[in-house]
Amino acid sequence: MEDVLTFFRDPGTARRLVQEIEAAVGLLGRPVALMEVCGTHTMAVSRWGLRKLLPANLKLLSGPGCPVCVTAQDTIDYAIELARHKDVIITTFGDMVKVPGSKGFLPTEKTRIVYAPTDALNLALSNPRQKVVFLGVGFETTAPTIAATIKKAGKHRKVDNFLVISAFKLVPPALRAILQLKKLKVDGLILPGHVSTIIGSQAYQFIARDFSVPCAITGFEPVDILEGIRLILRQIQDRKPAIAIQYRRVVRPEGNRTAQQVMKEVFAVDKARWRGLGVIPDSGLTLREEFVQFQAEKVFPMQMTPAPEPKGCICGQVLTGSKNPLACRLFAKKCTPTNPVGPCMVSSEGSCAAYYKYER
Repeated sequence: MEDVLTFFRDPGTARRLVQEIEAAVGLLGRPVALMEVCGTHTMAVSRWGLRKLLPANLKLLSGPGCPVCVTAQDTIDYAIELARHKDVIITTFGDMVKVPGSKGFLPTEKTRIVYAPTDALNLALSNPRQKVVFLGVGFETTAPTIAATIKKAGKHRKVDNFLVISAFKLVPPALRAILQLKKLKVDGLILPGHVSTIIGSQAYQFIARDFSVPCAITGFEPVDILEGIRLILRQIQDRKPAIAIQYRRVVRPEGNRTAQQVMKEVFAVDKARWRGLGVIPDSGLTLREEFVQFQAEKVFPMQMTPAPEPKGCICGQVLTGSKNPLACRLFAKKCTPTNPVGPCMVSSEGSCAAYYKYER
């Protein structure tokens, strides 16, 4: 494993790729804008200083690839309200407890951080008198493990206190919405590695077919990302948009069929609200009828009013590539990792957190 990482972090290989990228951009003779869709890519780009290595007329824009960041404000508000119910415990992954809702944060005394959804199910089994609610946030990467946990809960006939807030999102419909934004000019997409291990490259074919936008699925090391950029630039030069797979050591065209199947068994596709993008059709997951007893929104129905972005926060614009974090007047002043105003500063995959840590 160490040898593999040494190759993908090799300075000589990186320099060669940067030179090839510079030559390709020079031949194009115009500015190029690429969007790194995944929040982990955004963090890696900042961590390795890739923005400073690339030619000035090649811009990298952040996209809606941070699941914590794109979670709508009303979903967070719903979880906060639910936590106020007697005998309810909210469980979630670590970043979510630090995301501000419109009226505060998840109460610490009613919230447990878990490392896997099975931790929440085990907590429910050991606390039969309390409702244990898992705040399910994530993309196709985490959805299969949550689906498998719900199936497991369904086999326990005595489990009637395990619930899930279904805030899962699907990446391809969001990319369609991004590409339909009239004000945004994107020449290519650096597609997410983790999500693509599940859905494969075939799920993105519409991008090249319908929008003529070149794409590359890349890994997360510096050489991975630079190779992905070079692949996109070659497509632009040849005027042959496609879905290239740089991350061949993990991603297959068909994806992970087993994971796809368990998602299909448990979830049905539904509309979903995204921070910065609004409601996108067929971009969310809800529980199928046979598992609806585990859906928190059905057991605890509450009408939540969509809340506006925090005053002065431009997180929604950052997630759509319209602005970068440095354009926010709150950045590193009123909004910091210890005192976040918006979720892009909270998440370990958030653009603002990446810029704050590596690019101030």
